[in-house]
Amino acid sequence: MVGGASSISMENVIVIIGPTASGKTGLSIELAKRINGEIVSADSMQVYKFMDIGTAKPDAEEMDGIPHHLISVVYPDEEFSVARYKELALNSIEQILKKGKVPIVVGGTGLYINSLIYNINFSETISDWELRERLKREAEEKGNAYLHDRLRRVDREAADRIHVNDLKRIIRALEVFEYTKKPMSSHQEASRLIPPKYGFKIIGLTMERSLLYDRINKRVDRMMEKGLLEEVKNLKRMGYHKSTVAMQGLGYKEILYYLKGIATMDEAVFLIKRDTRHYAKRQLTWFKRIENVTWFNVGEIAQEEILKKIKYNIASVGIIL
Repeated sequence: MVGGASSISMENVIVIIGPTASGKTGLSIELAKRINGEIVSADSMQVYKFMDIGTAKPDAEEMDGIPHHLISVVYPDEEFSVARYKELALNSIEQILKKGKVPIVVGGTGLYINSLIYNINFSETISDWELRERLKREAEEKGNAYLHDRLRRVDREAADRIHVNDLKRIIRALEVFEYTKKPMSSHQEASRLIPPKYGFKIIGLTMERSLLYDRINKRVDRMMEKGLLEEVKNLKRMGYHKSTVAMQGLGYKEILYYLKGIATMDEAVFLIKRDTRHYAKRQLTWFKRIENVTWFNVGEIAQEEILKKIKYNIASVGIIL
């Protein structure tokens, strides 16, 4: 059914996951057009205003009239946590369902996806800014690996899940342990015992590693052609610098290296491509741990065929394409 009302149960939500550059955006928009859906972004960088090219936000033409939620909702220097994401995402899902439309959660940020499908409670009742600053100073003096090793001693599961360069989440996990004397992973496991409000039908996109890496490299080239350098310069003019959390994102910190004379432009582009490939690999590892995912190999099947197969696989929740 194209453009008409969907017969989806009001209890169900579609989720599309996959590594960066796997085609989630295009597929989700086409699916939304066919089932009267709206899209809820699950991308930790697309939440920021003024950061469009480097985060690969879909523009108005790409959106093709499909409403998108949780894109450009906070300023680059604003604190934005997974707890806040979950709150806003659930609110968006509820509003979409009230309109009789289909919510389609789309993104590559594994923590955001997990917060929804496993109903993980990321409590923010603990906020010791003095402790956070002290841990930041320790990381500056001794390196991120020093704090990551400390986390591993008290919460091996969290350390395995959190990358050594993800300083914000390392500090958060240490903060939770400091105040509760229990690892963050134990709090999250306890919250999983409460079932989520909705049923989530999860669609995963994957492809051969060589093809994915080629797509990443070409996408970075397109970002540079579209004006990523000017976008970063504009953010600097607005007062957003290296210390801003959002400016540590892929594509932004590397261009800042160039603007500071730390790297040549060729070196900066090389770093963006390399680090994005590494990120995609981590995404795939994360998503492979999610249960009950229906996977599609993008490199082996055309989008139209994927849409037809999605129709078959989500028939259990009453969606008619």
